[in-house]
Amino acid sequence: MTHRVRTVRRGAIRALLLVAAVLGLQLVAAGAASADPSATSWAKLRMCESSGRYSINTGNGYYGAYQFDLPTWRSVGGQGRPDQASPREQDYRALYLYRMRGWQPWECGGKLNLAADGDARSKRVPSYDDSAYMGGGGLPAPPAPEPTPPPAPPSGEMPAWPGLVYAYGDCAPALRTFQLRMNAFGYGFSGTGCYYDKTRTAVLDLQRANGINDSGRLGPKTWKAAWKGKPPR
Repeated sequence: MTHRVRTVRRGAIRALLLVAAVLGLQLVAAGAASADPSATSWAKLRMCESSGRYSINTGNGYYGAYQFDLPTWRSVGGQGRPDQASPREQDYRALYLYRMRGWQPWECGGKLNLAADGDARSKRVPSYDDSAYMGGGGLPAPPAPEPTPPPAPPSGEMPAWPGLVYAYGDCAPALRTFQLRMNAFGYGFSGTGCYYDKTRTAVLDLQRANGINDSGRLGPKTWKAAWKGKPPR
């Protein structure tokens, strides 16, 4: 009788240990999944890379919301062209790439100081459920935007000053207006609306051509010079 009781107890203990081990694995998996970047971080990355446009193709060899080139897209299993894939597919491939290489493939990751976490370079292949939180969801790819009309010539009507001074790292619709305006002088902006190296170069060129303090900040004098001042080139 005693031997039988001990056997039952040992069996119960083993069962409890097995349950605890399974639960422990589930907790570890849940913790790892929660280590992925926040939806806000992904939104910032998309805005910096492509103004958040999943269907963008400017002809520069980079496509979609996350600006994949084709070799990188294919390295994480992507088919066709990224800009022709659904937002859900682009989100998934971006998370896949992040888990393989962290923020390294995206220049904007460094510019935005996006922090890497436990899943960066973890090599864990994600599921579509893992990437569902990122922003694109399961919606079909939006239609291509209407072509942006060419900017007005230098003597054209100047838009109202937006009332804010912009600096490196800022993103705003007014910055996109400025960028498209500078295309009249041959800068070739795609109109991301984010202030990084190319925008800074245009601002400094404009300031120097018009005798404005070359602070690199886009203020009201520089804004006015883009429409009413001397050409920077």
